[in-house]
Amino acid sequence: MPRGTQVINGTEYVYEYDSTWNAKKKYGTHQRNYIGKIVDGAFIPNKKYTLQQELEQAKKRGPAPVTECKRTFYGATYLFDAIGETLGVTADLKKCFPDTYTQILSIAYYLILEDRNPLSRFPKWARTHAHPFGANIASQRSSELFGSISENAKSKFFRLQSGRRLEKEYLAYDTTSISSYSKLIRQVKYGKNKDHEHLAQLNLALLYGHQSRLPVYYRKLPGNIPDVMTIKKLLFDIDFLELKKVKLVMDRGFYSEANINALYRSHYKFLLAVTISRKLVQEQLNKVREQTLSRTHYSSKHKLYYYPVLITWPYQETKKRSGQVEFSEKRMYLHLFYNHQQAADDQAAFNELLDGLEAELLSSSPNPVHEALYKKYYQVKETPVQGIKLTPKQEAINEAKKNYGYFALISNDLKDPLEALQVYRCNDVIEKAFGNLKERLNMRRTSVSSEENLEGKLFVQFVALIYLAYIDKARCENNLYKSYTLQELLDELDVIERFEHPGQRHHIGEMTKKQIELYHQLGVDAPS
Repeated sequence: MPRGTQVINGTEYVYEYDSTWNAKKKYGTHQRNYIGKIVDGAFIPNKKYTLQQELEQAKKRGPAPVTECKRTFYGATYLFDAIGETLGVTADLKKCFPDTYTQILSIAYYLILEDRNPLSRFPKWARTHAHPFGANIASQRSSELFGSISENAKSKFFRLQSGRRLEKEYLAYDTTSISSYSKLIRQVKYGKNKDHEHLAQLNLALLYGHQSRLPVYYRKLPGNIPDVMTIKKLLFDIDFLELKKVKLVMDRGFYSEANINALYRSHYKFLLAVTISRKLVQEQLNKVREQTLSRTHYSSKHKLYYYPVLITWPYQETKKRSGQVEFSEKRMYLHLFYNHQQAADDQAAFNELLDGLEAELLSSSPNPVHEALYKKYYQVKETPVQGIKLTPKQEAINEAKKNYGYFALISNDLKDPLEALQVYRCNDVIEKAFGNLKERLNMRRTSVSSEENLEGKLFVQFVALIYLAYIDKARCENNLYKSYTLQELLDELDVIERFEHPGQRHHIGEMTKKQIELYHQLGVDAPS
């Protein structure tokens, strides 16, 4: 690969450059990869380049022959190998990371099997398990591996994976916060922490297929960016992923007039939750409250009432060249729902709130944070003889209670409210994914010290999440949740051993009928 040098702040850096032609956009691109610097006339390679050279040498040498008898745990990592082949994960990683894909897979396997254990324990695990890399990855080497994972290679992997699976399914989109102790990562900011921790954070956005139940794409965001501001960048990302027939399902935190207009402008189908108090919803709900609670609009399956309303959206678009704002109307479906149990829960929570407010007022130790609530729901009088007297403002209380149990969805695609509800409830899969990332894959708090290492580690954790998502889906489809926790399932297979002897083909230890059946339920042939 051609090389060049560039002087930056008095230091002469060495880089390799690669020229590629974009046939679709009809222009060439040039990328520089810095590999070291010149010191006293000598080339000094950086860690990333050194790691790359070591891997190339190891690749030329080929796999080491078995020189001694070896016994390793094989059952769980065999399962991951089979899943990777089924989903094309292994093939796509090999295309994007030809020199390091086996290391990426081995660390991903370790993260799944060793629940919340730090990477410092990888050497012990590697000695006892069969895995793609087949050797130890020291702590320093794992850091170098994370730093070597480039943005271009990640982007190529996302496109390859999304091209294998996405056709017409809805994509669930949501964000979560990841707390961090690091002060060196630029996107770590103080914001609204979804785990209610008093730490700086960065946010992670995740795109998930609601039918495949597999993750498609992720992106990290500054910790102080609210959900509603992320849609514009999401639409740009979807263009880069080259997805077709895009359909998005999102929570109420992403609702805004600008976002709805942007989705219409991009010709994307969407399903979005909306806060029940919004004017758009209240105008329609006040017209149909009685009809909504009629028997003809009750679903025994979902145990709630539903009511669809066809409305128009006041669409507006600013033309780029002229700056002129054009107005028109777009068709939209508003789906209203009422749940008795949710109404009872909301009522109980509200009564508990009022009890607390009254106790604070009567004890003469009001909370300044609740000052607005005191004025909204009570008239307070105090006399020397009778002391403090509270009179509830019943009209305000009734106004708060009238929407209990109601929720709403809007869509420019789904006419049937129960179908819309079913698609929206699949949004729970993304909450499960965030739980797996934070707990199982040890991402609740990140302590890496550099941007490159964070980016690389997030990518490996995302790869591990694909395998976890596949297993979760299989557990759900085969009712394995009743028989196994995730850890119990992995432990059941992990004990299967592989035996290797010099000059002979490896063979697999005994398997029970229960283990063989478990492989079949997970969509995998048992090892032979």
